[in-house]
Amino acid sequence: MQDILYSNTEVLRLTGIWEKQKSKCRNLSLGMKQRLGLAIAMMGEPQLLILDEPINGLDPSGILELRKLFRRLNEEKNITILLSSHILSELQQTATTFGFLKKGRLLEEISASQLYEKCADYVEIAVSEPEKYAMLLSSQLPESAFIVLPDKTIRIFNMAMDLDSCGQLAADNGIYIKGLRKCHSSLEEYYMNLNQGGVY
Repeated sequence: MQDILYSNTEVLRLTGIWEKQKSKCRNLSLGMKQRLGLAIAMMGEPQLLILDEPINGLDPSGILELRKLFRRLNEEKNITILLSSHILSELQQTATTFGFLKKGRLLEEISASQLYEKCADYVEIAVSEPEKYAMLLSSQLPESAFIVLPDKTIRIFNMAMDLDSCGQLAADNGIYIKGLRKCHSSLEEYYMNLNQGGVY
């Protein structure tokens, strides 16, 4: 059995609730209750911590402190930490592996490095004849996935062409370009697309 991780005093200090040690739980703020829950979980000798929305109710400095604590527990104490959260931007700064769920079903498990590659740049182009342009993409750029958005803007992933080439494809075929831009997918966009059975 491994050594006890921390004494009670160390746990209270690490989680930032030392000054509230004599307070009753019902009198603590939501953020302090989150810290207390983490402190209680650390009292034993856990190899795995499962935390649901651990940063809920914390201010920015508290979030930063908790993020550092998670890294410390993982790197120094070899504790695996499973975070469940809807704040995807925060997970992006913390997690090394992502699991995306929908109604209790695992849609995808992916490493942070693989996810970053999938959230790579994409091109959005608005043209006068979106159906014709989509057909041209299918025939001349079959290796690149794309979707036609509800507003008829076309989003192209896994680009094998740059912006100039996308525009040239339209111009060469008599299609008027209304808008053309290069974008980067956020983690939220990736999840929503995956959740809707998208092309990623």
